Amino acid sequence: MPAEEAPVSIDATAYGEGIALVTVAGELDVETAPELKDRLADQVRGGRRHLLLDLSAVPFMDSSGINALLKAHDVAGRAGGGVCLVSPAQAVRRVLDITGVSLAIPSTDDVGTALALIGAKAARH
Repeated sequence: MPAEEAPVSIDATAYGEGIALVTVAGELDVETAPELKDRLADQVRGGRRHLLLDLSAVPFMDSSGINALLKAHDVAGRAGGGVCLVSPAQAVRRVLDITGVSLAIPSTDDVGTALALIGAKAARH
């Protein structure tokens, strides 16, 4: 019997001083969101307080996924950083808009714009 593929893939890469690019692929739901929440908290504990989350390969997200994003936003914010979502899939963007999460966590279409947002935020502090 072949090994079952993981329901979600989370790849974190250091992307400059204090920044992590976290690429997520797969559904974010009650089964997978706790892993994302833990991995993002690990990034902040490791000194990467600015989290760029590439959600372009996330076709579905439920309230557990939303909770993981909001928790990361809180943890990174308390560390003096923040979260920026990069290229969320259309269905995910709709969930973020309907729930109001898009008002709290900025979203961009590319990593370059996300980096510019981080730079602007750092300049204000």
